[in-house]
Formats: sequence, C-alpha cells, structure tokens
Amino acid sequence: MSTTQELERTIGQDVYDVEGHKVGTASHLYASDVSGAPEWVTVRTGLFGNKESFVPLTGARAEQDGLHVGAHKDVIKDAPRIDDNGHLSEAEAAELYRHYNLQAGTPRQGMAGQGTNGQGTAGQKGMAGQETGGQESMVRSEERLRAGTETVETGRVRLQKHVVTEEQQITVPVSHEEVRVVREPVEGSRAMSGEIGEEEREVVLHEERPVVAKETVAVERVGLETETVREEQQVTDTVRKEQIEVEDTTKKRKH
Repeated sequence: MSTTQELERTIGQDVYDVEGHKVGTASHLYASDVSGAPEWVTVRTGLFGNKESFVPLTGARAEQDGLHVGAHKDVIKDAPRIDDNGHLSEAEAAELYRHYNLQAGTPRQGMAGQGTNGQGTAGQKGMAGQETGGQESMVRSEERLRAGTETVETGRVRLQKHVVTEEQQITVPVSHEEVRVVREPVEGSRAMSGEIGEEEREVVLHEERPVVAKETVAVERVGLETETVREEQQVTDTVRKEQIEVEDTTKKRKH
C-alpha cells in the first residue's frame, strides 16, 4: 500500500476500482486510533457527487491519475450509508468490514477521520493537550490546501442542416442532322428512261437535345464528438498553521 503522504495527495483526485473503472472522487482519509495509519477513504459517488462511500485502503495504491483501490465499483456503491462525521465507531467499522468481507484487526475504540488538512483527530474527543505517562504534550495543527475539480457547462455545439441553391453547369455532347444536296450524272440506259414531270421527296431530320434530371446522393456524414483535454492550473490561497514556542521560566540555582 502507498505511504500516508502519497495517499494524502490523492484527496480530491479520481478513485478507480480494482478493474480500473472510475468510481468517484477521494474526499477524506480515516486513520486507525491504534496505529495512526490510514485504513479507509471516503469516495464521493453519484451523478452530482452527493454520496460518500467508505472504501478500505487495503491494497490501494496512489498513481498519477488518482487512487486505485482493491474493491469493485458495485460493491463500493452498495456500501453501508455512514455519515462522514470525522470518526468511525466500533459498530460502524464492523459493519464496513462485513460488507467488504475483510478480517477485522485488533479491537479498537474506533477510527479517527483525517479532514481536509490531512490531520486526524486526537481520539474521539480531539483534545488540544494530552497527558500520557506523566508527560505533557501538545498537538500542533496546520491548514493545507486541497484542490478538487467540478464539471461545469461551458457552451454547446449544435449541428443544423439547411438547404441552399446554387447553379451547376455541365457539358453534354449532342448531334443533329443536316441536308446536303448531292448531284451526280446519269449515264447509259438509265438516262433514256427519264420522264418529264413533277416529283417530290422528303427527308426527316433529327437532332439531340440535352435533358436535365436530378438525383439525391449522400456525399458525407458529419457528426460531433467530445474529447477530454487534460491540463494543469495553479490555484492559490492562504493557509494558517500553529507554531509552538518553548518558554523556560526556571532559573539556575547556586550551590
């Protein structure tokens, strides 16, 4: 499994199931009260990301494109509905273990959630100061930027088809008949059989004329498709952090 720092960097990034299908967006890490290591991640699912499901980090790994977990997408979406209130009770953890068919570890008092700054609460009470073994300690907190993404509509592209009229000119070869007078002398016996009288002959002339017809043919198919272009944008904001100063009021005693 990836380190805690690598897992924290996936907050706000895409989450993929064991088969590589996108499930949603990583929201919060939940760490064990006993070991302090992250054991669960909440994933925003649904059409508008308004549902958060707990997913075990067993076998999970942080990649460049986001967080890859070891559960199937359908199992994640059918996970028990548990409010993301910053802490998992023992009963809620047991219910999640049963759903994901996982073997529960050592008995625990619950698991603390890591918020947007990646820092877990101190037990269930989240006390600023703790007393452990006669020693005084103080928890230092700081804010960290966690950037996510949202999908917004930037415009629409519409296909419209309308009819325009234009002139086309094509060349069609045509032919026609013409009359030419041919004269030739009559000789021999044929010349003696001629008779004087009126006579008429007629020749029918023909010509070709262009005939225009129209037909509709498909010339191309025009469609629209979208593609996702990945780019990086810088986001800037101010964060606060606590600093701890040590003030020693003791004085050296003279012997």
